[in-house]
Amino acid sequence: MIRPGSVRVRLRVDPIACDAYGYCAEILPERVTLDEWGYPIVDGAPVDGALVEMATRAAAECPRRALLLERLVSAG
Repeated sequence: MIRPGSVRVRLRVDPIACDAYGYCAEILPERVTLDEWGYPIVDGAPVDGALVEMATRAAAECPRRALLLERLVSAG
């Protein structure tokens, strides 16, 4: 059984699909930075709380669909 609040997400970037538009860093600067060429860098840490909504928006608004969300389920 999954308890409310036990589902979190992790951001990933598909470097082949990404064209360095930078929208993800504008929407979610707390978790996405850009390298010197404008490509996103994510740390892979789980996103939870209030940032989940913004991470979902950043992934949805990526023009190349290069920002991906992985759903993480906590055990126990």
